[in-house]
This record gives sequence, structure tokens and C-alpha cells, in this order.
Amino acid sequence: GVLAFGFWGEIFCYDIYRLYRLLCLWRKGMMRLTAASIGAAILSTIEPSSSFARPSFGIGANGRSSSSNGVGDGVTSTCSLPSRGGETLSMSTATDSEVVTVSTSPIEGMRPGTSGLRKKTTVWEMTENYVENFIQSLIDTAMESNGGKMLDTVVVAGDGRYYNNDAIQTIARVLAANGVSNIWIPQDGIMSTPAVSAVIRRRTADGSGEDGQGVAQGGIVLTASHNPGGPEEDFGIKYNEGLGQPAGEEFTETLYEKTLEIKSYRTLNSDGIDLSAPVGTEYQLTPTSKVTLIDPFENYLDALKSCFDFDGLKQFTSRPDFRMLFDGMHGAGSKFARRVLVDELGMPESALMRCDPLPDFGGCHPDPNLTYASELVKRMGLRADGSADDSVDASSLPVLGAANDGDGDRNLIAGAGFFVTPSDSMALICDNYDAIPQFASKGGLNGVARSMPSSAALDVVAEARGIPCFVTPTGWKFFGNLMSSKESFDGKDYGPFLCGEESFGTGSDHVREKDGLWAVLAWMSILSKANEGVGEGEPLTSVREIVTRHWAKYGRHFYCRYDYEGVESESANAVMDFIRSSFVGSDSGTFEANEAGIRLVGAEEFSYEDPVDGSRTSKQGLILNFELASGDPARVVFRLSGTGSSGATIRMYLERYEKDSSRHDMSAPVALKELADVALKLVKMEETTTRNAPTVIT
Repeated sequence: GVLAFGFWGEIFCYDIYRLYRLLCLWRKGMMRLTAASIGAAILSTIEPSSSFARPSFGIGANGRSSSSNGVGDGVTSTCSLPSRGGETLSMSTATDSEVVTVSTSPIEGMRPGTSGLRKKTTVWEMTENYVENFIQSLIDTAMESNGGKMLDTVVVAGDGRYYNNDAIQTIARVLAANGVSNIWIPQDGIMSTPAVSAVIRRRTADGSGEDGQGVAQGGIVLTASHNPGGPEEDFGIKYNEGLGQPAGEEFTETLYEKTLEIKSYRTLNSDGIDLSAPVGTEYQLTPTSKVTLIDPFENYLDALKSCFDFDGLKQFTSRPDFRMLFDGMHGAGSKFARRVLVDELGMPESALMRCDPLPDFGGCHPDPNLTYASELVKRMGLRADGSADDSVDASSLPVLGAANDGDGDRNLIAGAGFFVTPSDSMALICDNYDAIPQFASKGGLNGVARSMPSSAALDVVAEARGIPCFVTPTGWKFFGNLMSSKESFDGKDYGPFLCGEESFGTGSDHVREKDGLWAVLAWMSILSKANEGVGEGEPLTSVREIVTRHWAKYGRHFYCRYDYEGVESESANAVMDFIRSSFVGSDSGTFEANEAGIRLVGAEEFSYEDPVDGSRTSKQGLILNFELASGDPARVVFRLSGTGSSGATIRMYLERYEKDSSRHDMSAPVALKELADVALKLVKMEETTTRNAPTVIT
């Protein structure tokens, strides 16, 4: 009896709420309330599915009415209802798909950061017209950059976090009302960020295509990347332009200006979209605009297969002495990892952990670092600081460990009892390019790049190999121009191209985003190459051996990052202002060495002139340069992060070079502790922020 009351009571309360939302929308002028719209809402509760899923009939996922208003213009869309027996009933509903112009006002705070606009989910969900204002401003900016012509084809996809599908419904209506002809949405609405880039670059009207043949003119990506998800956590939207690259600063600044001027937006009164319908399902929202559900895997898988020898990798990973553990962190990348590692390469399900996308990422923080990927770190025989746990038998551990973040573009790489820093990972991939068919087939790399805060490990390898190396501000959009130099500007061709950031982002020019799974396959390829000729029963060459040999050849760049999260913006800016006024441009001769022999020798503020289009970017980080007692160089970089949703994050990046191989076995946090103490004291971190320790050390 209690169960029955709970079941029907939940249904009754839920649908009273739905009818309330209908009335609210009617009062706003968003729809005409009719018996059909009310009846559709009530009818949707008569046959609840056994899984308690709410059928979509006449009501969009965001609560807006999508029923016919009784006029009708012959446009139809398919709607599916789950029946009690589990079968799917296909229904066709007529709608007039009336374009509605809604008055609105500017909403402050919509300036995109380094990777789109990120706010607390409640801001997006509860602030009236928030999504609509931003998307209308975005599509107006995109049309302006397209010579005043509305875009023909746009991809809309997200990382599956809470509010993903509700926002997709809203965005589809705004795009259709503005005249976008083709709106491509992946089945279930979930796609990793690099997969979206692959669709833009490859997908033709028929589906598959080669790199550069894609017809989509842009992509709207719903993600807050490595930030937590959930009703009280983070949500974000960013835009990728026609080559699959994140929108540049000129685009995002124009978008922001439009958010400050907006007076109205266009939307539809149309049927909701069943995102779980079969691939190929089409929804004709207006006579000239339709939504097509596309295969989320096809184009991305084609891109990866153009880079790697899948047959060779399958043979290597089938060795009885090879085991791998991949942590999907319940993000969008997890379903792509299953498709590639299990379905394509034949690895067992036991190789995967947390590989089911969840709207709150299972309550975890989906950032693949030593702190938030703690279970993977432990199972790889590592301590929290990345050093080996000597109490664990290394022979019992997986050969390779890896993780993705929320939207699948970041990666963590570890071997048995050995953590690989992102900066070292980039340098190793560069030095072992011959193990990766994408690079080897074209005679090597024609260009590499890193973000300024990343360590100089990549620079050393690039110089030794004669490869042009660029240092850019943080933000993948700065790599986009370099990768597309020839394609967009008829400039020098830097492809094949490798790039990355210290924040666990690595990628190449197969797409125009960082790509976590690409980095994992690159490391699998390096391991495979290193173990050619190693017979069954012989010990495999390990990740540790590959990296330590690299250090012996090039020296080690000890590196780690301190994150001070959620700092009051005023205090964070005060720290940066103090460094700028006290050290930048000052006479380095006035600073004496401390008792450990560490001496400040100079300071600068990083700025960047793009070698492709000549644009300039300033105030991209403050650098304190030091000299150690040994005479080796060291540096500390301070930067405010642009990827948070509230407050500010101060990032402090620490790096010191060590040529002496006898010292290479120290853990990075230990090797850098004295340098960190000196820097924190100099900049008065605790005095200014009241923080006596970082939130996270990576």
C-alpha cells in the first residue's frame, strides 16, 4: 500500500508541476494554452513505464509546451511513448511550429572564459531567459561572422551533465526559429568534446566523410569540462567554429557585447525531441528546419583510425601480460572509451571503471588528476603525491592506467607505480612520434606547441629534433590558428601537429580540440613499439622505463601545480596586482638568495603575438624566474583560471630543471617544496587570501 501510494502520489505531484509550468509559459506569451496542450500533459501519466521514465508527449524536456495549438501547417514530428509492456509506440503529432519572438533584457556576467561560459547550474536553469539570451547572442554572432548569412548546419551536443538534455531542447528551438536548416544532435544528446570537433570536420550530409569534408559550420557544446556536475554544481556552453576549433577571442568578445544589447530572442512552440530515438530520426521543427539524430561515434572513430594502427594495438593488448585500467569518471568520454577499447580493440570490461555517463558524474569531481582520480591512482600503485607505493607489488599492477574528464578531452597517464606528468607526456609523445602512424607516415612532426604554464620539457625535445615549437597562452583556441595556418590563412603548414597543456590536455591536428582518448592510444602505441620483439614470458618494457630513459637523455623538468580554488575575486586580483607591481620590471639584483640558495633573478608578464594572424594577447600570466644553488634554472608562474563558475582560482605552477640523473627519482612535490615556500612568501599568498595551503596539488 505504501509503495502504491508513493508511486501514484509521485505521478500526481509531478504532473501538477507540469501543468503549473504550462500556465507560466502561457502567461509569458510563449504559447497558446489549449485543451490539447493540457490533455497532452495529463495523458502522459496514464501509461508510466516500468522504469518510471517520463514519456515525452507534447511537453519538451524543459517543461515548455510543444503541443499543437490547433492551427497546424502540416508539419509533423515523431514522438515515442513507452508502453506498459516495454514496447515503443510511434506517434505522429501535428504542430504549427510557430516562431515566437520574446522580449527580454540583458543579463550581466555572460563573458565567456578560456573555454566558453560556465556558471552554476542554478543560474542557467532558474534565471529567466538565460539559455535563450546566450544562444540568441551566439547565433547572431555566428551569422555576422558568416557574412550576414544564417548558418545552414550546426551540431548541438553535451557531456551528459545535469541539465544537458533540457538545454538541448531549448537550443534546438532557438536555432530553428532563427532559420538554421539542419540541427545535428547525437543520439541521447551525449558526445565528447573531441567527437564534436570530428563531426564538424568530417560529417557530410550522408554521414561519413574524410577530414576537411565536413559541412557543419559550427557546434554548440554543452559542457563545463572537468568541473563537477549536478543541480548545485556547474554547467557551461561553448562554441566551436567551422573547422572544429573553439571560438576565438574576437568571436567571444562580440558574443559578449551582444548579450549586453539583446532585446528579444526567437523560439518555437514545437514538439519536444526524443533524444533516445534511433539514429537517423528526423524532427521537422519548421518547414525549413529539422533536427537529425546522428551516430555519436562514427566520425570520431574514423578520425582515431586515421591516426593509429588499430589492428596492431589489438594484437598488443591481447597479450596475456598486458593489462590496462581506464577511468571514465562517469563522463562523456566513458562511452567512447568502451566503444574503442572494448568493442574495437577487444579488451575486457574489467579494463573499464566508472564508464557509464551520469548527470552528476557519480558525485565525483571529473578532473583526471592525482586528487580526483584517487581510486585509479591507488589501483596503479601510487600515493596521492604521484610517488610509488613501495608496499604494493608492481608486478600485480596494470601496465597502463588512464583517465578522462567530464567531456572526454583531458587525460591522465600512469604506469605501474609511476605517474606521468602531462608536460612529460607531451615531450615523450613528441620524441616517440615514430610509434604513431599519424606522424610516422608523414615523416614526423612539422610543429609542436604548449601553453606557457606547461613545462619546457617539450621545448628541449623539439629543439633536439629540429621541430618548430610555439608557446601560447592557456586555452585551446590559441592552438587552433597554428593547426589551421594553411587551411584558414593560406600560411605555413605545421601539420602533423602536436600540442598540449599542463592541465592534462593533449591533442593533435586530427581534430581541433584536446583529446583524452587520443592521448591514451598514443601511449598504447608507444608501449607497443617499445615492446616489439619482446616474447611471451619476457618482461614488458614499462612506462617507468620509457620515461626514465627519456629523462636520462634530456634531463628532468620537475613540475607541479598548486590550485587555490574558490578564492574571493578581490583577494585573487590583489595577489596578481602585488606581483605585477613588486616584481615585474624590478631590478633583479636587489633580491638575495635564501638559505637554500634560491634567488629571484627576474619577473615578467606573458603576452603573445599570434604568428599566424598577428593578433596580440596580453596579461596571460606572471612569471617569476629563479636560479638554484646548483646554477640550474627554475620558475614559478601565477595565473587566474578562466574555467571556474564562481569565485576565482589562483594557479601556481612550479618548475625546476635537473640534469643529474641520480636526482631524477624524487617525487615532484618534494623536489619543488623549497621553491614553493620561497614563492608563496614572496607574493604574500597567505596574508592576502588567508589560505595557508592549496586546495589541490597536482
